[in-house]
Amino acid sequence: MGSVITYLCSFTVLLYLLNNVGAKQTYIVHMKHDRKPELFQTHHDWYSSSLQSVSDAPDTLLYTYTTAYHGYAASLSLEEVELLRQSEGVIDVYDENVYNLHTTRTPEFLGLDREVGLWAGRSPQQLNQASQDVIVGVLDTGVWPESMSFSDSDMPNIPARWKGECESGPDFDPKLCNKKLIGARAFSKGYQTATGNSVKKINESLSPRDVDGHGTHTASTAAGSHVGNASLLGYARGVARGMAMHARVATYKVCWKAGCFGSDILAGMERAIHDGVDVLSMSLGGGSGPYHRDTIAIGAFTAMEMGILVSCSAGNSGPVQSSLANVAPWIMTVGAGTLDRDFPAFAVLGDGRKFTGVSLYSGDGMGEKPVGIVYNKGGSSSSNLCLPGSLDPETVRGKVVFCDRGVNARVEKGKVVKEAGGVGLILANTAENGEELVADSHLIPAVAVGRKMGDVIREYVRKEEKATAVLSFGGTVLGVRPSPVVAAFSSRGPNVVTRQILKPDVIGPGVNILAGWSEAVGPTGLESDSRKTQYNIMSGTSMSCPHISGLAALLKAAHPEWSPSAIKSALMTTAYTQDNSKSPLRDAATGGFSDPWAYGSGHVDPHKAISPGLVYDLTSQDYVKFLCSLDYSIPHIQTIVKHPNVTCTKKFADPGQLNYPSFSIIFGESRVARYTRELTNVGAAGSEYEVVINAPSTVGVTVNPTKLTFKNLGDKLRYTVTFVSKKGMNRMGKSLFGSISWNNAEHQVSSPVAFQWSHVLR
Repeated sequence: MGSVITYLCSFTVLLYLLNNVGAKQTYIVHMKHDRKPELFQTHHDWYSSSLQSVSDAPDTLLYTYTTAYHGYAASLSLEEVELLRQSEGVIDVYDENVYNLHTTRTPEFLGLDREVGLWAGRSPQQLNQASQDVIVGVLDTGVWPESMSFSDSDMPNIPARWKGECESGPDFDPKLCNKKLIGARAFSKGYQTATGNSVKKINESLSPRDVDGHGTHTASTAAGSHVGNASLLGYARGVARGMAMHARVATYKVCWKAGCFGSDILAGMERAIHDGVDVLSMSLGGGSGPYHRDTIAIGAFTAMEMGILVSCSAGNSGPVQSSLANVAPWIMTVGAGTLDRDFPAFAVLGDGRKFTGVSLYSGDGMGEKPVGIVYNKGGSSSSNLCLPGSLDPETVRGKVVFCDRGVNARVEKGKVVKEAGGVGLILANTAENGEELVADSHLIPAVAVGRKMGDVIREYVRKEEKATAVLSFGGTVLGVRPSPVVAAFSSRGPNVVTRQILKPDVIGPGVNILAGWSEAVGPTGLESDSRKTQYNIMSGTSMSCPHISGLAALLKAAHPEWSPSAIKSALMTTAYTQDNSKSPLRDAATGGFSDPWAYGSGHVDPHKAISPGLVYDLTSQDYVKFLCSLDYSIPHIQTIVKHPNVTCTKKFADPGQLNYPSFSIIFGESRVARYTRELTNVGAAGSEYEVVINAPSTVGVTVNPTKLTFKNLGDKLRYTVTFVSKKGMNRMGKSLFGSISWNNAEHQVSSPVAFQWSHVLR
C-alpha cells in the first residue's frame, strides 16, 4: 500500500535468511504451566531447564512468559524442536509469526473540541482529570521522546500503581521520560535472532528510540498533548492533540526494519500487562488464522482478563473481501475512513482540461510553464509503475512523468522520477484503488488522482503527440463532503476465522492524519529524504487504530468500572452509518455505498459512546464457551486462556451465540437462525427501550420481547431474535445487511446484521 507503512526485509536481512535456511530460528514453546516440578523455584528456572535438556548452546533462551503466554521463546534447530515436542512438560512448539505495521483536525471531526454534553452529569474538566489516571500502552516502533506531543506541562504525579520504566540506551536517556511519557521499553531478541544478530550492520537502534516515525505517530494520535501551530511543512496547520490528551503514554518497541516478530510482541504485551496499562494500542498484524496460533490474540486474551482493552488495526489489504487481520472477538478491530479535510492539487493538461487530485508537496513547485508529459516510456516493461531503474533519463529529463499506483511505495515513485531527471509526477490509481486519494509529501511536485481521472489522462498522453502538463498546489481545505468515506485500503470482512462474528468492529479516521514524528527520518521515510519535521501526515488502519485506543481511554476514565467488552460495545452500538451529507457511508474504492463488511458497526461517535444507555457485556467464561463452540482441542483452548482446568462441559451451540454487539447470520442447511442477547443498563433507572428492525425483504426477523424496561442501573435483560430466510430465495454466495436497534428518546443502541447463505435453500 503506497506510503501506508509496510515493513519489508532489508537486503541484509533477506540475504541472511536465504543463506541460512538450515540454521536455527525462533520458536515459541507452549508449556504445561501448572505442571512445574517443585524442585524449580520459578517457572523461568523450569523453562531454562527444559531448554537445556535439548540444547546447551549459549543465548538460546530469548524470553520466558508467564502472563501473556505460558512458555518461552528460544532459538532452536528442527532436531531440537522435535526433542522438545517429546518432553513431558511441553504441549507443543510453534513457528514464530512475523507481523507488519499497518500504516490535527481529528479531534474536531470527532467532536472532542465541543465542551457540552461529552460526559453526562459531569464537566469536561472532570473527564480531563480522570483521564490523568489512565495509561495507554502502544506496541510499535518506539518513541521520539523530545516531541512536544509528550510534554507533561501541568500534569500531576505518575499514578502510584504504575510499575513500568524508561529503559536506557546509547541514544535514549531515561530522563527524557516525564509525567506524560511514563514508560519506554524495547524488545528485539526475536528480531536479532531472525537477522543473525546483525542488527548493527543494518544500522538499527536497539533502544526505545523511534527512528522510523510510525510509533511516535500512533502514540501521539492516541494520547498526545495539546500542541499549537503544528503542521507538516505548512500543511494541516493548527492544533495537534491526541484523543485522550490528558492520559499517560507508555511505549513498547517491538517492530523493526524487518517486521514485528511474534516473540518480541508477546514479550512487549507481557511487560505492558505487568506494568499496568489500561489500554493496549497495536497498529500491526498479519494474516488470519486459528486463534491458538495468533500471537496477538493469545496475548490480548490475558489483557482482556486483566481489564485492558486491546485495540488493533484491521489491516491495509482492502478493498479485497475477507482480508482482515486481528479478528478475535476480544479484540477491537478497527478499519479506516477519511476526514473532512483535504489537500487539493491540480494537473492542467495542454488542452486546457484541469484535474483535481491531492498532494503534500511543499517545495518551490515547477512554475507556470507547461512541460512535456510521458507515460510508459522507459528501459523496461515496468516503467508505467515507475519502479527503480525502469525510467530512461533521456526520455524523462525535464518532463512530468505519469505513473500507475501499485507494487512499490507511492513516495518511492517520486524518488525514481526525480533521479531520472523528471520535474513532476502524476500518480494515478488503477482499478484496485478506485477513487481513493491519499496525499504524500513527495520529493518533487506530484499530484495523485483517482482511477477515472487517471484513465482520461492516460488516453490524452497516448493520443496527443506533444502532450503537456503543469502542476500546482492548493494547500489545506476543510469541510469536505462527503465524509467520512471508507478508505479503499481498509481491510474487509467477512471474517474467515469465525464467520459468525462480524468484523471489523468500527472505523475511525485513518486517511491523511497529522501527528507527531521522529526527527531521525524525513516525512517520506526514504533514506534520500533529508527534510526534518516534528509532525507528519500518514494514512492507514495504523492511524485509525490509535484514534479508537484514545477514545477507549476516555471511556475508561469516565467509567472505570466498565469491562473492556462494555467499552467496546459502547463504541460499536453508538457508531453512525451516515456521512456529513446525510447519505449512507460511501466506499472510496467504488464511489458507491459501503456496507458492514467495510465499516462494521459504523464510524465512531465519542459523544454518544460515553453515554450509550445499554451495553453488551462479556466475561472470560463467555469467551471460553465461544472457543469450545469452535471445536478447538482443550490444549489449544488452554494456549489462549492459560487456565489449567478448562473444560467444554458448557459451550455455545454455535459461535454466533456469543453476546456480541453485532450479528453475522449464516444460513446453512437450515433457513432459521435464533440467538439470545443480554443487555446491561448503564443509563438511568427506569429506562424503557423499544426495538426497531431493519431487514432485507428476503429475510424475516422477529424479536421477543419487543420492549425492555430496566428498573435499576446495572439491570440485565435478555431478548431473542429469530432470523428466517424466506422460501424461493437463492442468495447463495451473496451478502445482505440489516440492523436491530433498541431505542428511546435519549439513546439508539444499534447492532448491524450481516446475512450470508452457504447453501441453496428450498
